[in-house]
Amino acid sequence: MGGLVLFVCYAKSEKMFRGNGRSLFLCLALILAVVAAYANHFQNGFHFDDFHTVTENPFIRDLHNIPRFFTDPTTFSTLPDHASWRPVSSASLAIDYWIGKGLKPFYFQLSTFVWFVVQLILMFFLFRRIMDQADPHSSNRWTALAATACYGLHPVNAETVNYVIQRADLYSALGPVASLLWFIVKPSQRRYGWYLLPAVIAYLAKSPTLIFPLILLAYVYLFEMEADVRKWRETLRSLLPALLVTTAAAALTARMTPASLAPGATSNALYRLTQPWVALHYFKSFFLPTELSLDTDWGYVSDPLGTDAVAGYLFVVGLLVVAWRTSRARKTRPIAFGILWFFLALLPTSLMPLAEVTNDHRMFFPFVGLALAVFWGLRMALFQRTAGFTTNRRLAGATVGALIVVLAVAALGTRARNELWQSDELLWRDVTIKSPRNGRGLMNYGLTFMQRGDYANALSYFQRALALTPNYWSLEVNLAIASGGLNMDAEAERHFMRAALLEPSLAEPSYYYARWLSTKGRTAEAIARLEAALRTRPLALDARHLLTQLYNDRRNMGALDRLLRATLQLDPQDEQARRMLADRGKPTPESYLELSLLEYQASRFKESIAAAKKALELRPDYAEAYNNISAACNAMAKWDEGIEAASQAVHLKPDYQLAKNNMAWAISQKQKGQGAK
Repeated sequence: MGGLVLFVCYAKSEKMFRGNGRSLFLCLALILAVVAAYANHFQNGFHFDDFHTVTENPFIRDLHNIPRFFTDPTTFSTLPDHASWRPVSSASLAIDYWIGKGLKPFYFQLSTFVWFVVQLILMFFLFRRIMDQADPHSSNRWTALAATACYGLHPVNAETVNYVIQRADLYSALGPVASLLWFIVKPSQRRYGWYLLPAVIAYLAKSPTLIFPLILLAYVYLFEMEADVRKWRETLRSLLPALLVTTAAAALTARMTPASLAPGATSNALYRLTQPWVALHYFKSFFLPTELSLDTDWGYVSDPLGTDAVAGYLFVVGLLVVAWRTSRARKTRPIAFGILWFFLALLPTSLMPLAEVTNDHRMFFPFVGLALAVFWGLRMALFQRTAGFTTNRRLAGATVGALIVVLAVAALGTRARNELWQSDELLWRDVTIKSPRNGRGLMNYGLTFMQRGDYANALSYFQRALALTPNYWSLEVNLAIASGGLNMDAEAERHFMRAALLEPSLAEPSYYYARWLSTKGRTAEAIARLEAALRTRPLALDARHLLTQLYNDRRNMGALDRLLRATLQLDPQDEQARRMLADRGKPTPESYLELSLLEYQASRFKESIAAAKKALELRPDYAEAYNNISAACNAMAKWDEGIEAASQAVHLKPDYQLAKNNMAWAISQKQKGQGAK
């Protein structure tokens, strides 16, 4: 996002602030209010889609991968069906990881918040410019501030600011805001296209930003053409850089989007027919955000001519009529422009059929326009005539008081949403309340019980989720794990096998099944499943780590070396692989124990004892080494030493049956020898 920094510095050098100290003071007050509202969010962790794009993504752990983000879309996510070309978003995550020296949420949250504040400052000046073009007045400063403050403190936007990977929506809004402001402030530079720099950076963060030229066209038509169709040639000439660059960016995005990406909609037509109803829901949420949910349970409209669908159609038509009517007079055109921004920003996710018909973070970009339209509409309603509002002190005082109350309530709502984002348990419990028909939400809330060992409660939520989402591989895996935790092994295996059948191309079902198999002593089966999983999904790091452990336990050194080197090729920062590969040439307790066993099998009992003692030098609490000493001493009929070594092994590992057997054998043989005497 360096281009935006350059723009801010450039705009300041060109007196965009007009030397107005009051505007700077208002910006500072706005920042302080937003900081106060978000003060409890900076330690919020990673959730939901953050796992496959951030916490489990090895590519963001090395700054050297930044060039690769621009050429390889598979680096965005560990899940092939979620692979998107968003190089700027991935690069920002890598920078945060580098600054924080790891997955420290504070640095990721701070990074997102800083750009949020930059967007708010630019919004304030953009709104002020647009308002002054419509109806110049000193009160426009306060109207712009109120609109920006409402946007900055709105609880809906907390769903984007808290959600690390959805910072891409923030970039999608920030880029157009910065580019449009640059376009307005520096008309002499339009033909060079420099104003597009922020938008181009945003294009590379998330593709919905490609709608920007239409937003720019709406602005030019409403505020610079005076609705004179004879000026279309001049308009198109000023917009030509935007059209050419955006067309090229769209073509590049289409080419770079991998074929494995699966948007997830089950019906393209029904998805699109549902979007007007969704737009009405978003519009309502601007005024009454009571249904915020990380993962909604919304589905398609049941009937294209049903009540919900028709209400959505009428809403869209009605609001577009308002936009048309307000576009006819210059003083009301900010309302028209804000409404058009709202619909245009929604257009990409309305036309592209996605798995969920609605997501709260999708409101972030459209709400920029809606804030402008709503607050300019309020300003016009209060003024009637430009001077009317300012001369009526009682009305002005009541309005300011009401606004302060609204902003305070919004800030409290934002802080409340921040608190929910502090833990998976709080967040998913909220989902089960707001979206009770969401099987995934019930499953993820159940996971919070399973993580603390409460398998019974977890299983009850998983079974409720199963009734809503019967063919969900992740749910089958969690049913298996919970069943295993309750010693229902047959049920566990049945669910593991069904999960693998539901998603044979994913490594995760095989990984969890293999992990369970290894605890049951079925190591060969576990290894076979992990090897098959990695042939399909080489990037599955959890599967790699488990296979590494199993190879090492079985002393399959050739396979272990190959696996470690392949892992480091994928993730040079993988600590387990680096450590194990570095230790391959060094003596370890395990290698000495293996040598002790080989010496014992060759009947070199003294050498076996010596090797076991070397293992104890490296690991004094190594019960297996004491057991080897006991076995070798017993083989040489040194019963007392055998008993002593075995007792040490049992002391360290009370359930060590082999050591108990060696001790019992030594005791019995010693007693026989004493009896013979």
